[in-house]
Amino acid sequence: MRRTTHHRTIALAALTLLLAAGCGTQSGSDAGGSGTVSPSPTTSHKGCAEAKAELGAADTGRTFCLTTGDVLRISLDGTTSRPWAPVKVGGSGLEATNSGIVLQPGDASAAFKAVSAGTAQLTSSRPLCPSDPARISCKGLQDWTVTVVVTKP
Repeated sequence: MRRTTHHRTIALAALTLLLAAGCGTQSGSDAGGSGTVSPSPTTSHKGCAEAKAELGAADTGRTFCLTTGDVLRISLDGTTSRPWAPVKVGGSGLEATNSGIVLQPGDASAAFKAVSAGTAQLTSSRPLCPSDPARISCKGLQDWTVTVVVTKP
């Protein structure tokens, strides 16, 4: 009986390690980006990537430049079991505008207009593991963060 308990303990420890490894951090290159990105004119600013009209999950961690008057759309493709949280904005230079209608459960959609010079952070997150009450789940999150630098024309 003692040997069986020991084997169960080892098996449980191995299972725990496998689950922890599967629910670690994950980069934003996960499938779930919109894939439809239209380039807009770029603004030269040190550290900025080319401005885009629409950002997706693959753009996480990047810095983009806009000029006042530009509109930036965010489209994060999620699923019912791994939904994106609404996109939040912090900082200055951007103002929320109408982003249209989200058609798929789990997606996050937002739009922001560059209204004044400043720097803003756009953020969202979603669960790394699908929500399933019948299985062990993890509490890990996939973060999405983009920095937007707004300059005057």
